[in-house]
Amino acid sequence: MVDNRTHSSSVVVRATPEAVYDLVSDVTRTGEWSPVCRACWWDDGGSARVGAWFTGRNEVPGRTWETRSEVIAADRGREFAWMVGGTYVRWAFRMEPVDEGTRLTESWEFLPDGIALFHTLYGEAAEEQIADRTRAAHEGIPATLEAIRRIAESAG
Repeated sequence: MVDNRTHSSSVVVRATPEAVYDLVSDVTRTGEWSPVCRACWWDDGGSARVGAWFTGRNEVPGRTWETRSEVIAADRGREFAWMVGGTYVRWAFRMEPVDEGTRLTESWEFLPDGIALFHTLYGEAAEEQIADRTRAAHEGIPATLEAIRRIAESAG
């Protein structure tokens, strides 16, 4: 069982931090690289700025669901981050210039409000559901990063 409720991984992308930021902060493209999130759209004409909200449609075998997220960091070339449900899960992309281009780090943290919500929603099955989401993040982050790297490098 995967117990760690935080996870991050990095990849070096042969592109500038600004180019990488412009890609990952365009949530409408998330379906191109995420193994779970198939589509995202801005709510109420939003854009990649702090305080904007977007909706994501997630799909796994046997289950489809949507989440709303609030952008909490939008610093071009440095960081794009959001909170699912405003307080449940924190996701972030951080960019750091390196000789080869950009070190892109994706991080995930399942927060106490999210854990509490899962206990309310799933009762006795909460720990199993939490473990499932944790495993998905641990497995999905490297796949996401590799897909973003391929897309960014083919665009350059």
